[in-house]
Amino acid sequence: MASYNRVILAGNLTRDPELRYTPKGTAVAKIGMAINRVWKNEAGESKEEVTFVDVEAWGRQAEVIGQYMKKGRPFLVEGRLKLDQWEDKNTHQKVSKLKVVLETFSFIDSKGGDGGGTPSEAPRARSAAPAAAAAPAAPESDGPPPEEDDVPF
Repeated sequence: MASYNRVILAGNLTRDPELRYTPKGTAVAKIGMAINRVWKNEAGESKEEVTFVDVEAWGRQAEVIGQYMKKGRPFLVEGRLKLDQWEDKNTHQKVSKLKVVLETFSFIDSKGGDGGGTPSEAPRARSAAPAAAAAPAAPESDGPPPEEDDVPF
């Protein structure tokens, strides 16, 4: 049986990213996102619902997100769903939580805002493996050209 687990979300950060490191030194960022949906009901009234999603990023991507993202900034995430399950220490009941494990992301805006990056500072990160410590990709076209040292010829 075939299976496919892919999520694409665009929303705003509900809090500043929480950046921590594992004992082996791997960066982990926990991010909260709010995704708004606006529609009109049968009476023509405008309705809105907000979905809150927890996102987890690993490696170099976590560090970049921790450096450039702040509460309220728009953000695009691609990743996979993961169900965490554990037993509550106090009630001894099973608890579960669905989250998104980030695989790729894009900064939606390039404004400085609340201490966020400027267009030349905000790289666009893409990586196939969430735990891979990949260096951020080159800045988008409105940034400065790559440094001469980066050119292989």
